[in-house]
Amino acid sequence: MQFEVWAPQAERVELLLEGATHALERDTDRVGWWTGTADAADGDRYGFRLDGGPLLPDPRSARQPDGPDGPSAVVDHRRYAWRGEWAGRDLTGAVLYELHVGTYTEEGTLDAVAARLGHLAELGVTHVELMPLCPVPGRYGWGYDGVSLWAVHEPYGGPEALKRFVDAAHELGLGVVLDVVHNHLGPSGNYLPVFGPYFTDTHHTPWGSAVNLDAAGSDEVRAYLTGSALAWLREYRLDGLRLDAIHELHDRRALPFLEELSAEVDELAARLGRPLFLIGESDLGDPRVITPRAEGGLGLHAQWNDDVHHALHAAVTGERQGYYADFAREPLAAVAKTLTHGFFHDGTYSTFRGRRHGRPLDRARVPAHRLLAYTQTHDQVGNRAQGDRLAASLSPGLLACAATLVLTGPFTPMLFMGEEWAASTPWQYFTDHTDPELAEAVRKGRRREFAAHGWAEADIPDPQDPATRERSCLNWPERETGDHARVLAWYRTLIALRRARMDLQNPDLAAVRVAFDERARWLACRRGDVRVAVNLSGAPVSIPLGRPVTRLLAAWSPIDIPGTDGLLTVPPESAVVVEAP
Repeated sequence: MQFEVWAPQAERVELLLEGATHALERDTDRVGWWTGTADAADGDRYGFRLDGGPLLPDPRSARQPDGPDGPSAVVDHRRYAWRGEWAGRDLTGAVLYELHVGTYTEEGTLDAVAARLGHLAELGVTHVELMPLCPVPGRYGWGYDGVSLWAVHEPYGGPEALKRFVDAAHELGLGVVLDVVHNHLGPSGNYLPVFGPYFTDTHHTPWGSAVNLDAAGSDEVRAYLTGSALAWLREYRLDGLRLDAIHELHDRRALPFLEELSAEVDELAARLGRPLFLIGESDLGDPRVITPRAEGGLGLHAQWNDDVHHALHAAVTGERQGYYADFAREPLAAVAKTLTHGFFHDGTYSTFRGRRHGRPLDRARVPAHRLLAYTQTHDQVGNRAQGDRLAASLSPGLLACAATLVLTGPFTPMLFMGEEWAASTPWQYFTDHTDPELAEAVRKGRRREFAAHGWAEADIPDPQDPATRERSCLNWPERETGDHARVLAWYRTLIALRRARMDLQNPDLAAVRVAFDERARWLACRRGDVRVAVNLSGAPVSIPLGRPVTRLLAAWSPIDIPGTDGLLTVPPESAVVVEAP
């Protein structure tokens, strides 16, 4: 078996394999690379030693059985027998579902999540989006401080468990998307700087020095990230990747890394004969992210659209702090703009940023399904002081209104685990750092962050307390009771309606029509022959649809169908979907 590693500054590199030491030789064809061969089998432990230093895990390790700081293990991907063929599933007509493996079930493993996939198939979602799976310290964490970008966190089950999960999902017709983090690595177990210039002080991010995408040595760093992305798609049969915070990928080269990555993914899709896609998380408000490369864009296939979330959140909660301030002045107008133009900030002034932000989306050229819409995500729930979901403060009716606008809207909808039954459990920030100093720093930093906004330290959950993770695990039995069951039935109804009515899958933003009354707090949306109306107020409202209703498609509360006048009376905090050609 061949072993290789990029270590351009090293004078001597050794492979330590199952107790034996093997000297590696410089690769004469590739600058900075060291190679060698040795007999090895699946599961054998190994690592590299640079210039007589300590044993280090392989930067391209596919398995870290003892965690980020331990030796790597050989993985022979050919050993897994896939249970069937998979033709792939793209984003057209998709409904995504974001989940965290460690809290979706109390067991917190990929196998335990796989056992619950029937719920998602019955719900009607098309793709499962897994939060990051790379190794993190300890047993549980969010995953955004991961290292070893080619490996699967061992407490979740390791590489074999991910393959079993993907098999189970594909057998139910569900695509699988993985959240990957290229913009930084965690503070614990990150040995990349020992091997080479993976990071640069030319740019800085909220996590420190930036990943080196444009300084000396960046060719190999780009190849490292691209190779990792392609390995997830190829070796694990994933359908797509979600790229975390791409606005923190600082890159001044003429060929941007993201454009290079999207070209590689499209080429792999052509070779495999099945669709593959990239979804970016972007704070830029820049349509070039999802513009095809041939038209001068980066070529990503979709992106998260926080503007939709912020507008809806401000409308249903009334919150005005932070970035919600821009949306809270006229929240229904903000909702209407995002539903018809994609971005709220499209060159407009942002008081939160103190400057103009964003750029207009060309509605004639960019299909709406390239934008993902949602009312909740891991970020928007977990980054709150107490990790409280919308269900903690809103009535079931308002939850139904928000869900209706997302699931009947023009964008690709995405749900956050448990929202479909108004889960009562919070989703809080938790870690399991094994370094006591780092654990204490994270604990103090979290409390200090929210103390600046008026929170008492005692009210901020301790990230290191196992109870914080335990509180965040879903309570599955509650979905069958009371309002939880009613909300779940509503989600199922709306997703089935979206699948059945082509008007609700039309990606033409220019065809969307919205009317609203800010003071009366109602909004109506026209999608072809389908009319969607929501009443966010505490009193009944009469909404002029402009056309007579021919059929009731869905209603949160009992409702009378209007006559020929087309005036629809919607109960308080309620939503209705009708046909009105």
